Amino acid sequence: MSQPDTFLPDQRQPRGSASPSGVQPLPVPGTAATRVPTREGTHPVAHDRRAYRLTSIDMLRGLVIVIMALDHVRDFVMVASVQDPMSNPDVTPALFMTRWITHICAPVFVFLAGTSAGLMTARKSPAALGGFLAKRGLWLILVEVTLLSTAITFSPLGLPQFGGRILIILQVLWAIGASMLVLAGAQFLGRRACLTGGAVIVLGHNLLDSVWPATQLPDSAPLWVGLHAQIGYVVGPFQILNIYPLLPWIGVMLLGFGSAGIFEQAPEKRSALLLRIGLICTAAFVVLRALNRYGDPHRWQVQAAGFGATLMSFLNTSKYPPSLLFLLMTLGPAAIVCAYADTFRGWVKDTLVMYGRVPFAFYIAHFYLAHMFGVLIGVWQGYTVSQMATIPFFNPKGFGLGLPGVYAVWLLVIALLYPLCRRVAAVKARRSDWWLSYL
Repeated sequence: MSQPDTFLPDQRQPRGSASPSGVQPLPVPGTAATRVPTREGTHPVAHDRRAYRLTSIDMLRGLVIVIMALDHVRDFVMVASVQDPMSNPDVTPALFMTRWITHICAPVFVFLAGTSAGLMTARKSPAALGGFLAKRGLWLILVEVTLLSTAITFSPLGLPQFGGRILIILQVLWAIGASMLVLAGAQFLGRRACLTGGAVIVLGHNLLDSVWPATQLPDSAPLWVGLHAQIGYVVGPFQILNIYPLLPWIGVMLLGFGSAGIFEQAPEKRSALLLRIGLICTAAFVVLRALNRYGDPHRWQVQAAGFGATLMSFLNTSKYPPSLLFLLMTLGPAAIVCAYADTFRGWVKDTLVMYGRVPFAFYIAHFYLAHMFGVLIGVWQGYTVSQMATIPFFNPKGFGLGLPGVYAVWLLVIALLYPLCRRVAAVKARRSDWWLSYL
């Protein structure tokens, strides 16, 4: 039995069903496998051990993980980098859009994690699925605490800016892992109950905006505050920063789990349904945002600087925690892209599918690579390695590249990761060793 990816459980079709994507599986470069003609009869595809995967999901995930890398490269190499440049009223349109386009990433990762778990109900009992999700959730949290926090700081023994404490940053792997732990129990209630529960959380959590304690970073706060606000707390020698408030992400994963039936439909019906849902979500975002009443704690305003500034205010929704409008703004267009994914052809799609089949390897490696480029650029600009071994917020004043340089480094990171991801994808395509589910 082939093992699933770590980011997402595998996406198997129900027993006896037709191919879930409606097309032959796309090739994984470097994979020795049986070749069959495509619909066009010109571009051969490979039949590998993971041919059950839906290429539409893999392509969407590959697209967003490549976009995500842009945001993290910006963090590590841009001059005067801040986590959220959209909060600066004087931000340039180019920098605003560079940050805004990356908002699609986290919601898609979490939603598809739930969707893929939902697809597994056709072949796993609730008890087996619950155990699977619990193990994967704990694994992702462990990786977040160890490998990812080290990649961000390059100082595993502690940061002087935090009094020598070891910094642990809880981000998207934490959100996925912790949400999987919740889903491990919630899935016993069935897809419909999870869909309902997820919808209630996503639609209603902004009711807490006016009564919930505000973000408290890096000061300590009660753990329950982290359900709907960013918090920091100290545990022995560790300074923990919870960047991803958990409650809305649990809702997104439950929604994904409850929506898995969409991807069990025939390709044409599935694509039409995804397109309809995507358009409805996008239209709902525009209408609710225009009303300026509910769905986001930050109201948009007409700006004296003109239409461009007003549009940026309109699009500047809250990610921490992800508001209802933030999720409509991101998951709506993502559904539209997924609806058309099976119609795309060519090397760009093949490459995105390949990246999307090895999201864990890409995710871990790109953090280390992006930070390494930050260190190299810092040394080239006259700073020391020790000055650069910190989180981007504490980079030395004057360090960094402009936005064109950020895009150049981003493209370089994507290119350098290609051989690694190609190799990992090929290994996962032809082997089913248990440990591959953790890569």
